[in-house]
Amino acid sequence: STPYDAKGLMKSAIRDNNAVVYLYHKALLGSTGEIPEEEYLVPLGQADIKREGKDITIVATSLMVHQVMAIAVALEKEGVDIEVIDPRTLVPLDKKTIIDSVKKTGKLVVVSEDHQTCGVTSEIASIVAEEAFDYLDAPIKRVGVMDTPIPFAPASENYVLPNEERIIAAIRETIKE
Repeated sequence: STPYDAKGLMKSAIRDNNAVVYLYHKALLGSTGEIPEEEYLVPLGQADIKREGKDITIVATSLMVHQVMAIAVALEKEGVDIEVIDPRTLVPLDKKTIIDSVKKTGKLVVVSEDHQTCGVTSEIASIVAEEAFDYLDAPIKRVGVMDTPIPFAPASENYVLPNEERIIAAIRETIKE
């Protein structure tokens, strides 16, 4: 989700002895941010807590991290304290960071530009349901791409992709529970 992570993860992927698939969101091309000149790696399988919070955990991937961060700032004005986690890698997935956050907040929304069925949101939700169910104070909500092919028309595309309205609705529903 950031230039820093992109460089550090790419270097870790190159140095890893296993097969690695490195994906990035095309909308993040040209993103700016701090990238140290010195050598550094971002370990595979280590999530990043982008924002600490106490009311609800949001796990978001790639471009959705930026959208969720903006929503977290906006909802903070209403007194909602959102913890935002960027897993950075999906395999290996840093389950511990996600579960520790859910244990703290008791609530989880997972946001990804992936299909709702059999996607990242499903997998993360199932892991939390299996390993931290007793800590949940509300049902897990998932915001992903609707289970349909992505339409070509921009208005239709924006309808099926995760958007601010759907993300905020999921947060509000989860907090109400």
